[in-house]
Order: sequence, then structure tokens, then C-alpha cells
Amino acid sequence: MRAARRVVVKIGTNALTNATGRFNRAHFEALSEDLLWAAQGRELVVVSSGAIALGVERLGLPARPKDIPGKQACAAVGQSRLMQAYEEAFGRADKRVAQILLTHEDVQDRRRYLNVKHALEKLLEAGVVPIINENDTVSVDELKFGDNDTLASLVTGVIEAELLVVLSDVEGLYTADPRKDPQAKLLTQVDAVTPELLALAGGSGSTVGTGGMATKIRAAARVAERGIRCIITSGAVPGRLRAALQGEPTGTLFEASENRRSARMAWIAHALRPKGKLVVDVGAREAIVGGKRSLLPSGVKQVEGDFGRGDPVDLVDEQGTAFARGLSAYENSELRKIAGKKSSDIEAILGYRYIDEAVHRDDLAVL
Repeated sequence: MRAARRVVVKIGTNALTNATGRFNRAHFEALSEDLLWAAQGRELVVVSSGAIALGVERLGLPARPKDIPGKQACAAVGQSRLMQAYEEAFGRADKRVAQILLTHEDVQDRRRYLNVKHALEKLLEAGVVPIINENDTVSVDELKFGDNDTLASLVTGVIEAELLVVLSDVEGLYTADPRKDPQAKLLTQVDAVTPELLALAGGSGSTVGTGGMATKIRAAARVAERGIRCIITSGAVPGRLRAALQGEPTGTLFEASENRRSARMAWIAHALRPKGKLVVDVGAREAIVGGKRSLLPSGVKQVEGDFGRGDPVDLVDEQGTAFARGLSAYENSELRKIAGKKSSDIEAILGYRYIDEAVHRDDLAVL
């Protein structure tokens, strides 16, 4: 942890607000001191929630709106206040900050994904601390990351950071929900994220935030695949970020995976949203998962969705469980015609042939 020189810190809404959902100025000041300390001798990126909550406060609303236009209006009002707070906090140490607002389209499109990467790299090179948030003002369901845990994990991979620290409203991952079970015990280290581990995670404990422990665990799993460690610890207690970066035991440490996924495969697996599904037979699934093979048309049993050539699709087994994601070599209408057929028959059926595979292994990531 002490050796990490490029760090992403995700700050949840609950780490910036009090019990009533209002901005906690005193706590933010303490947290900003930790961030300033972390930025000394390191490249720091902050993924910060809080814009909608600040907008709710500024507009004098009794609670967070449930409708999308209401949330967008709160985000528009609150985002400037959030950045003002960061500008003032970092400005005291003559540290510059930059605002970056992203939607899911910015990472799904490969060209825009690389533009984000290059912009972040240039800011870090200049000693600037990027403050990143989802662009809630324009985001709708199909454009949303859903939560800033997901956004933070993708940003961590984009800039190839060495550590992700998630400041949450709880101490870390417990054996049970500590709010309900006083016997729950903190897990100090996790070597691998399993379905059983995800089952320990509950929903969001906040009326002003969107992410629960499950989203944080999935974020940790995503960065672990890139060879990056993740710490989930309390953002409500000042000094926890310092403790984490000094290598002191705090919260839950998720170890990096030994089998590192490439940047492109991580992009396919986590940044892309599928536009369709290919139901494949048992033999094809075994060849893809166990043999790292391509998906041939002969292994496709059913084609679902409306997608074009090069669009992302999920590969699902006959029980409907997605086990891989890839870029389709053919559009949906073409695949429906050649599904279950041999590769040597493609040209006779379609009148042309791009490649022999429905999804080539170079464009395929096992989930």
C-alpha cells in the first residue's frame, strides 16, 4: 500500500453527508485533509458522489426525488457546489483540481474510452487531481453506470492505478449485516470474490446513495482482474484513508488476482453493455471456458436481440446464465440464418462470409 503511486479514491454519498442526508461540512474538511495528504507524492484521482444530495439541500427539498427529471435537476444544482467544496479544500494547499463528468457511453465507445484515458493521463502528468462523477444531469438508464462504485472500478482500470480505496458508510465486508446482527465479524482480507461472498452483501443502507455492498464487492472484483488491490473502509472515520495508504490494517483488503486480464478484455467484460444474447450448447461453452476457443456458428442454438456486426453480445448457457461477453462477427439477422450450421456452410447460406467464427476468441471475455 505504501508503494502505491497512482491511487483512486471513491467517496460515497454517506461519507459526505450526515444522518439526515445534508452535506456535512466539518466531516468534509477532515476528509479533504486526508485527500491532500494522499496527494503528496502520489497521483490521485477522486470519484466523488454527493451532487444530488447537495442539490436536494440547496433546493430545500424534504427528500431525494424519485423521478429522473427531479434527480437531474438536483444534480445540476449540486454538482457546482460539490466542485466548489473541492476547489476550496485543495486550493488551500495550492493543489489544482479538474471536474470530469462521465456517462456510460464514454467508456462503451472505444474511441471515447481512449479519449478519457488520455485526458486523465495528461491531468495526472500536470499534477492535477481529477474529481470524477457520473453526469447525472443528462444520464438516463441506458447511459448510467448505475453507481459510482462501478464508475470507480472502470476509472481505476482505465488509468491502470495501483490501488482503489472505497470510502463507504460501513467498515468493510462483514460475515453478516452489522446493522442487524451484532455478532457479525469484519473480513479483513479477501483473496477471491466468489458467489458465496456476494451473498453476504446487502442492499444500500442509505436514502441518498445508490450503491450497496454488493456493488462495492463487484468493483473490487473488477480491479482485482487487472492486478489491482482494493480496500473498502469507512469514510465516516477521519484518518482511514491515511491508514490504508500507510499499510495499516483497516477495512477489508481485496487482493489482486494472479491471472491478470488485459485492458481490452477488461473493456469487453466490464465496460460494454450487451445488445443481444447468443444461447450456446454445452460443447461450445466448454470449448470457450475450458479451451479458450472461439464460438462457431455450429454452437449457437438461439439468437436474441437486435445487434449489428461488432456489437457486444452475451453468451449464455441453456439455463440462461451468462458466462462470456464478446463482439459479434455477424449481425443478428445473419446469425439467425447460420446458427447451428457449419462454418463451411456460411457462404452458401449468406452468399458471403466474413470469418468462420460467430465470435472470435480475440473478441471474447469469459465472465
